[in-house]
Amino acid sequence: MLGAMGEPTVGEGYALSNIDEMGEGYGFRKIRRALGVTAFGINAIVLPPGYDTGTHYHDEQEETYFVHQGWVAVHFGDGSEHMLGPGGVVRVDAQTHRGMRNAGEEPAVIVIAGGKDGYVGRDGQSVGGNPHEGPPGAA
Repeated sequence: MLGAMGEPTVGEGYALSNIDEMGEGYGFRKIRRALGVTAFGINAIVLPPGYDTGTHYHDEQEETYFVHQGWVAVHFGDGSEHMLGPGGVVRVDAQTHRGMRNAGEEPAVIVIAGGKDGYVGRDGQSVGGNPHEGPPGAA
């Protein structure tokens, strides 16, 4: 169960919310701030139909974009453009020029995670008698 409108539910060692609780209309939803994420950056962005974000790059931060809703054309500095629908994912190196455009007729929702300095590795530990192996194909 979520907290009051706009307020995440916070427990011992966790926080949860919904991007709809983090803002209204178009623009950014500050997931990192709302949930207290400290290990990496994470936001969502809601784009109106036809909106183009322009082009940007980062000095250090690699980013991964996940299309939650809608159709998004992702464009790169090499002149290529790729269409992603719901479930589409793209990873972009820090200094690669990139941008996106809502290519659909409905709002697009994209979740963006960014960070640097590498992957921690699989460090989960079982609590109790049944070790959790994850779904088939989990790495």
